[in-house]
Amino acid sequence: MTVTLEVAEGVGTLRLDRPPMNALDVATQDRLKELAEEATRREDVRAVVIYGGERVFAAGADIKEMQNMDHTAMVLRARALQDSFTAVARIPKPVVAAVTGYALGGGCELALCADYRIAAENAKLGQPEILLGLIPGAGGTQRLPRLVGPSKAKDLIFTGRMVKADEALAIGLVDRVVPAAEVYEQAHAWAARLAQGPAIALRAAKESVDTGLETDIDTGLAVERNWFAGLFATEDRERGMRSFVEEGPGKAKFL
Repeated sequence: MTVTLEVAEGVGTLRLDRPPMNALDVATQDRLKELAEEATRREDVRAVVIYGGERVFAAGADIKEMQNMDHTAMVLRARALQDSFTAVARIPKPVVAAVTGYALGGGCELALCADYRIAAENAKLGQPEILLGLIPGAGGTQRLPRLVGPSKAKDLIFTGRMVKADEALAIGLVDRVVPAAEVYEQAHAWAARLAQGPAIALRAAKESVDTGLETDIDTGLAVERNWFAGLFATEDRERGMRSFVEEGPGKAKFL
C-alpha cells in the first residue's frame, strides 16, 4: 500500500510509502482519501500525524503519470485530486504534518491540510507547478494564502521557488523546526497530548476556526456560539469544570 494508517494510543499515523520520493500518483491520492475518511470515522483515532518517512515527506505529483493526461482526462481527475486532500483537511480532529526532506507541489499542499506543521531542519517546501506551465491544483492557491498571506503565497506560486525550513518558519508556512531525527517524535507527542483532550470540544474548536476563515465574521461567530452552547451538554464539559472547581486548572482527565 502506498499509504497506511497505523493507530496506537489514540494517535493515527497516515504514512506515505511510495519510494523513492512519495510521488502522489492517482492510486496514492485515492488511498489517501480512503484512509483520511477512515481516520475521521474511527473513534480510537483522536489525533492524526501525516508522515512521509525519515527522508522525504512528498516530492509532489507523479509527473510521468500526468504527462500522459490530456485536458479531458484532467477535467475528470481534478475534482478527485482536490477531494483527496480536502478529506485530510476535514478530518475533525487535530492533525499535524511531520515534514522531512522535500514537501513540494502536492506534498506542500498536503502539509497545508494539517492544523500544525513540524519540519526538519533540512526540509524544503514549495509550489513549483509554475515551472511546468501549471498552477497548484490540490488546494495550494487557496490554502497557502490563507496561511501565509496573499503576497507571500503569490511569491512562492509565481516563482516556483523552494524555501528552506528557516524561511518557512519565518513566513508561517511551518510552525516548528527541529532536528531531522526528532520530527516524527515531536509530531507524535503533539498529537498524543491532544488525543488525551476533550474530543468534541477539539472538534468544535477546529470547525469554528476553519469555518470562520472561509466565511464572514458574523457567520463565524454564529458557528462559534452554537458550538459553545452545545458543549454544555457534554460530559467532558461537566468533567472539566468539576475538576477546575475541585482541583484547580489544567488537571481534568477526559478519557
